[in-house]
Amino acid sequence: MKIVPSKKMSLFTPAIFGDLKNFAKQQQAKGMSLIDLSLGSPDLPPHAKIREHLSYRAGLAESYGYTLTGTQRFYDAVSRYYKRRSNVDLDPTTEIIQTIGSQEGLVHLPIAFCDPGDIVLSTNPAYVAYDAGIHLAGATPYYMPQTADNDYLPDLDAVPEEVAQKAKLLILNLPGNPVPAMPSLAYFEKVIAFAKKYNVIVLHDAAYSEFYFTGEGPISFLAAPGAKEVGMEINSLSKSFSLAGTRIAYIAGNADMIAVLKQLKSNLDFGIFEPIQDAAVVALDHAEEITENLRATFSVRHKTLMNGLRELGWDAAPSDGGMFVWAKYPYDIDCTDLAFKLIEQIGVVTVPGTVFGTAGQGYLRLALVQPKEVLQEAVDRLKNVSIS
Repeated sequence: MKIVPSKKMSLFTPAIFGDLKNFAKQQQAKGMSLIDLSLGSPDLPPHAKIREHLSYRAGLAESYGYTLTGTQRFYDAVSRYYKRRSNVDLDPTTEIIQTIGSQEGLVHLPIAFCDPGDIVLSTNPAYVAYDAGIHLAGATPYYMPQTADNDYLPDLDAVPEEVAQKAKLLILNLPGNPVPAMPSLAYFEKVIAFAKKYNVIVLHDAAYSEFYFTGEGPISFLAAPGAKEVGMEINSLSKSFSLAGTRIAYIAGNADMIAVLKQLKSNLDFGIFEPIQDAAVVALDHAEEITENLRATFSVRHKTLMNGLRELGWDAAPSDGGMFVWAKYPYDIDCTDLAFKLIEQIGVVTVPGTVFGTAGQGYLRLALVQPKEVLQEAVDRLKNVSIS
């Protein structure tokens, strides 16, 4: 039998992560000790309160039915969390929808709002799931630059008038992956004015909202005046609460937009395992206590890696939050070639910048997913890299 994939599958090329991982395993088999800074998978365990409640709920016989659109307990917890953390009022019945992790939500959302040929404004570089969703909807991406000249914020002024007039959706990620730029109220106000002028739906990916190292946390998009008139915010419990494997997230904001997503979701799945939802309630209701340790740990890691790279002549993008360091290296070499060379020579696994877009050439992304001592060891190893 001849298997012929759809033409659409040509848009979904295999990610390089698997190749990097396989090459790293080959080097490890030869005796190389590895320091993996590639995937942004939390290395800290979930808080004991979360684990204990998940275990308890999973032991109950009545916990194994369909949950469909999600439990009211979960939606109420999200509403409380936004009120406490961002002073944002959310109607738990009409302004929040649950998703099976943010990846699922991000990939499916463009289907709900975009027709083939519609323009979606994204960034270069950007998280890879954005393009996946855009392509799945048959829409066309337009990439805004994200450079030091604009404090690494997506440059709305660089969008041509004719493109803005045709745009249907704008995707932002602040602080982001791979570039951990921090938003400001003034910037979000500019985004809202842009969205109103061109009738563009805004989706802000706030996956790293609890990762901040100085002062107050990054402002929620929904905290900006008028935000709920034009858009939504997606957030996940994967990073902030170390619940990556449980796959639970939510989208909050404009009630009419949420209603459209509910219609789509009703055709896609039957909800998330109820004990996971109840564990998420515990996480959200104890967010201040749980994430304080997260910030203390990652702040030290961030300082260790940023200072170390800069001492080696790397130009790391300034950041006060996020889970990654986005760094321009001081070598004349393709970023993918360098990533494999670092594995081969010193056992340090990173991600080449071009995974996230053409503007990533000359950069590597390094995840803060190792203890500070291991990050310092990675910096020490980088001193011994030979580029010929």
